[in-house]
Amino acid sequence: MTRLITRRSVLSAAAGLSATSLLPRSGCAAGEWRPTETVRIIVPAAAGGSTDVMGRLLAAHLQTAWGQSAVVENRSGGGGTIGTAEVARQKGDGHTILVGNPGPNAIAYSIFRNLSYRPEQLQPVSNMIRIPNIVCAHPSVPIKTIPELIAYIKAHPDKLNYSSSGIGQSPHLTGAWWLQLTGLKMQHVPFRGAGPALQAALAGDVQILFDNLYPSLPQVLDGKLTGLAVTTPERNAQAPHVPAMRETAPELANFDISSWFGVFYPKSTPSAAVDSLNQEIKVLLARADTQKTIAAMGAVSDYGTSAQFSTFIEAETAKFKTIIDKEGLKMDVN
Repeated sequence: MTRLITRRSVLSAAAGLSATSLLPRSGCAAGEWRPTETVRIIVPAAAGGSTDVMGRLLAAHLQTAWGQSAVVENRSGGGGTIGTAEVARQKGDGHTILVGNPGPNAIAYSIFRNLSYRPEQLQPVSNMIRIPNIVCAHPSVPIKTIPELIAYIKAHPDKLNYSSSGIGQSPHLTGAWWLQLTGLKMQHVPFRGAGPALQAALAGDVQILFDNLYPSLPQVLDGKLTGLAVTTPERNAQAPHVPAMRETAPELANFDISSWFGVFYPKSTPSAAVDSLNQEIKVLLARADTQKTIAAMGAVSDYGTSAQFSTFIEAETAKFKTIIDKEGLKMDVN
């Protein structure tokens, strides 16, 4: 029997991890960088989401590892660009950390005309986790697989539409890229947030939904929606019966979109601080309690060196730029 994971259970697990992380830890090696004042962890999103959960896990861990207070500050707005811009303006002394995600740290560079920061103002430290997006169909539509969806659109052009959490969001660009690669067309119906998009799909007002794994996965497991594919190269442990997109059709063999959550410093931060934070992220992600929490989120850990994360960010930015340019999307930061 599949156990449904709720956002509340994930946050409870994170709270438990925070308590665990306050246990004493052995001292640091001589010469290793440590902060000298309170560490600010900027989360460019509202409390309760995946970015916030990872920020709070990191804060609890660093408070013990570094022996200094580490506080999370939620700076939501502008699709994550407001909080990100704040970090980009900070002095790089190792005391201000950003928890980033694809919106402000890959998509924003191509889609916003008036963005107030550039990628070269931020120093990638390491990714932490990846979570797939998911494609679902309403049960009233005679579609159970991606090949059936492709065949249906070809046989019934202009009959299907798809919803997402908003123009320029990761789920929308997932749908746009899928249509670009297959050469098909569907009408996009954007909503203001994942909740309204999901409700429209559940009601049958839209036939296809491109969404983050949560909150849609519980609806798939309950049979209220049909899961067609996840968008990472591998299947997801929370729903192993749902294929990876690249399994489903030759033209989708390189399909790979995820919601990832990684850590950045202001660009001028000394390499010793970058290395110290990178190593603490590695320790955090290797812990059994962290692994349990991120598994409950439908995520996989994705630690890497600063250089590896920099290369990843460049590739993500280029991928989304190609999709956005082909769609002709341009927006202003509100």
